[in-house]
Amino acid sequence: MPDTTNAYDSSHTRGPGEQEYDDAAGYYVHGDPIQDTKAPGGPLEEMWGTRQFEAKIANPANRRRLSIIVVGTGLAGASAAATLGEAGYVVKSFCYQDSPRRAHSIAAQGGINAAKNYKGDGDSVYRLFYDTIKGGDYRSRESNVYRLAEVSVNIIDQCVAQGVPFAREYGGLLDNRSFGGVQVSRTFYARGQTGQQLLIGAYQALERQVAAGTVRCYTRHEMLELVVVDGRARGIIVRDLVTGEIETYFADVVVLASGGYGNVFYLSTNAMNSNVTASWRAHRKGALMANPCYTQIHPTCIPVTGTHQSKLTLMSESLRNDGRIWVPKSNSDCDKDPREIAEEDRDYYLERIYPAFGNLVPRDIASRQAKNVCDEGRGVGPEVDGVRRGVYLDFSDAIERLGRDAIESKYGNLFDMYARITGEDPYEVPMRIYPAVHYVMGGLWVDYDLQSTIPGLFVTGEANFSDHGANRLGASALMQGLADGYFVLPNTIRDYLAEGPFEKVPDDHPAVLEAQEAVRSRVQKFLTTNGTRSVDSYHRELGNIMWEYCGMERTEDGLRKAIDLIRGLREDFHRNVRVLGTAESINQSLEKAGRVADFFELGELMCIDALNRRESCGGHFRGESQTDDGEALRHDDQYAYVAAWEWQGEDQDPVLHKENLTYEFVEMKQRSYK
Repeated sequence: MPDTTNAYDSSHTRGPGEQEYDDAAGYYVHGDPIQDTKAPGGPLEEMWGTRQFEAKIANPANRRRLSIIVVGTGLAGASAAATLGEAGYVVKSFCYQDSPRRAHSIAAQGGINAAKNYKGDGDSVYRLFYDTIKGGDYRSRESNVYRLAEVSVNIIDQCVAQGVPFAREYGGLLDNRSFGGVQVSRTFYARGQTGQQLLIGAYQALERQVAAGTVRCYTRHEMLELVVVDGRARGIIVRDLVTGEIETYFADVVVLASGGYGNVFYLSTNAMNSNVTASWRAHRKGALMANPCYTQIHPTCIPVTGTHQSKLTLMSESLRNDGRIWVPKSNSDCDKDPREIAEEDRDYYLERIYPAFGNLVPRDIASRQAKNVCDEGRGVGPEVDGVRRGVYLDFSDAIERLGRDAIESKYGNLFDMYARITGEDPYEVPMRIYPAVHYVMGGLWVDYDLQSTIPGLFVTGEANFSDHGANRLGASALMQGLADGYFVLPNTIRDYLAEGPFEKVPDDHPAVLEAQEAVRSRVQKFLTTNGTRSVDSYHRELGNIMWEYCGMERTEDGLRKAIDLIRGLREDFHRNVRVLGTAESINQSLEKAGRVADFFELGELMCIDALNRRESCGGHFRGESQTDDGEALRHDDQYAYVAAWEWQGEDQDPVLHKENLTYEFVEMKQRSYK
């Protein structure tokens, strides 16, 4: 862990005539810079091969004596546990669902990227690398992103061998489609069920190792604390969600594959139980949290219909391949049946503003423009709080051109899902969509080996920050999860495990007893507060604050207000929350209380991180930083760094450590999709 200091970090120079801002002054402490020391030097295309060769190897006899805990059974967790088990390690796999197959990866719809160039349209590993760097608005590491593009080609072969039923062309070859932000077809898909099919493949691999005896699965167990002994991650404290029992498990290394924290906004496309607790508990023990304010707003979701909702539903970005997005040119037409609005009275605003990419602009741009036209009063659908928040996604042209059967074969299950939720037939009436929180690019800081700042704690998939920069391109989340689990982590974790076997941790070690007591006292505190408000009411209010002030558009004044509101609400939560039931049984209210308590702390850090960045970058639009025509304006001279935050304690200002981002192989440019 870098030493902290109050000295100002002056490593970022200002451009000529540019003022340097520190909007978050007074909310944080400056710390020493941090850097990734694991990525080898040399040519980009040789780095991964070099690291694999240089990483030490644990011999097969020792692997049988080395144990690994994997938290999470989504694509990153299931693939990692299966691969590590097959390599001969002793693996314990934990999830809070009743089956590993219920991990939120199953909800992914649109596809997974790979640089196969099956269409012969100019794709390559380098182009996928470049598109991902550019799509992330030059806020991710070159080394990690190139490796991701490099191993992407292996993922498809792996999944085909597992029987994943990717869509195929008439001749039997795997089919591809385009996703936003790119001009080639590299996205492999299984109708609108890609995540489900990929997870079934990973689940099969996991269950094969369960049958072989190398992996043991613990379902309905939620991680509530990380055990750190002599500076190393050596285990976890979990709660059995059925019996309520607090249990401790030890290992030589811990892997967090616990997903993202989009539910800090309350309304999101995430499963309702998705949370930040596993990562946040590690953060409080010394793991740095990187770029927490980097949140992806997905442009293609079913709009909010009222305050009764507890989650939102994603409609795959793949729909933008054939659907055209528009709103009426005049707000006087917003009440009309869309089929009665003449073509000349429709504003296909993405095609108008961004002719080169049209409806396939990146997610941040599509989301922001949807907000803009709705803010102008041209939104469609029912009014919620006096505003129409919806735009049309219209397939009438595609159905006329290709026929209904062709559209049904591509998107049938998505159309069926939309019809069941809204009661409207999207074959006859245009879909209505609006942006919603979907994915987070922030997460625990990791080096090239995917190891956090706590030795022995590795972090994979959405739980780490490493690959997506400030804006995740479509179809790259599944790619990262499987890349980390199948190909990256098994090759890097062995370098750490080669030092083992490690000394066994005694059950009565002071660090273990302290962690156990922290969990028990926290549980007891929630159950004995006896306030008047439900956990859900606090969560909804927190989510409203986060969406309003730290969502698609942020300002200095709004973020300062949000921090004050969150602090006051958190204080009230700990004084006035009411958790019914007992600790010795199934108690969903108790589960939610712990998760929401962590969301309060995370939400405050997200606002501080956003306040610290006075630039519009990726999906994060600062009102104070925009071009003359309202586009996002980056400031590479001041903010080309990873913001890695260190926990100092409750009611203590966090410490900011900067990892400077340098680009040797691509030129940093202002993004343009026009």
